[in-house]
Amino acid sequence: MFLEVSQLGVQYANSTQAAVDGVSFSLQAGEIGVFIGPSGCGKTTLLRAVAGLEQIQAGSIRLARQVVSSPQQHLPAEARQIGMVFQDYALFPHLNVAGNVAFGLTHLNATARAQRVSEVLELVGMASAHKRFAHELSGGQQQRVALARALAPRPRLLLLDEPFSNLDVDLRERLAHEVRAILKAAGATALFVTHDQLEAFAIGDRIGVMHHGRLHQWDDAYALYHRPATRFVANFIGHGVFVPATLVHRRDGVVACTPLGELTGDDECPLPSSYAGGECDLLLRADDIVHDDNAPVKARIERKAFRGSEFLYTMQLASGETLLVHVPSHHDHAVGEWVGIRAQVDHVVTFARQA
Repeated sequence: MFLEVSQLGVQYANSTQAAVDGVSFSLQAGEIGVFIGPSGCGKTTLLRAVAGLEQIQAGSIRLARQVVSSPQQHLPAEARQIGMVFQDYALFPHLNVAGNVAFGLTHLNATARAQRVSEVLELVGMASAHKRFAHELSGGQQQRVALARALAPRPRLLLLDEPFSNLDVDLRERLAHEVRAILKAAGATALFVTHDQLEAFAIGDRIGVMHHGRLHQWDDAYALYHRPATRFVANFIGHGVFVPATLVHRRDGVVACTPLGELTGDDECPLPSSYAGGECDLLLRADDIVHDDNAPVKARIERKAFRGSEFLYTMQLASGETLLVHVPSHHDHAVGEWVGIRAQVDHVVTFARQA
């Protein structure tokens, strides 16, 4: 592994609670890792610790098998060969684009420096912008220049701290896809922090969900959505609700008895013995529910949100449970209308019953 973080602990002097608590993860060379979570969850502190900007109180950080942080030793940030891209871009207004990108290349002679500047500007799609200044560029263009500047010295690891937070929503996801392509073309290993799920899904090979300083799951986007490891991850990622279920044995295996009928998935259901009396809460994503006028189960539309190609309906069953349902937008039903629904579940995901 290229980056290995083991049982990391960071606690500020004036705090009684650890900002980062027992976090472990790893990245292979060329992989892009993303940390996501609510404000104050510790993701930026974690990034700063990897950068060498925060001392750690527990665990270790290894970069290319070298211990760069532990309670006993601390390699200074400037010696780690790590590049950083910030949310405010931090471009120098008195330097043009070429000058900004060349800022960290003072170890090269003028010819080599000019060649490297041209290489990375070509890589980020800004090949003709050498002489322009930051105030002449759009937000997306400034972000590309900031990325080019960070990549220019060929860092061992690139860290990006909410780099798209100042951009509008439509531009964020598109730029995330473009930045991923740039990082892959450069062969860069990168660690990225965001609060935006679409950004995380667009850019990350591995995604970590953090809450109260702890890492709940480090996995790919598909697993986070369909196989969340904790109830927090299930709640935080995507649209979904929990309904009461009872796991029981049938002749063909285990099924989950729910208000929408008996459910089985492609994966095996958890065993009834996993919970007292087999009673648990089952996660239903909005795309696990199918609108079907002929279904025996009906639900009342409580709210509707138009998303262009689809509606996100909030529905309530006669038994009181609330569901979220994605329905194609040509099925335009009124609030208060009762419509038929059925569950079509690929993954039976259950958690301990909550009151």
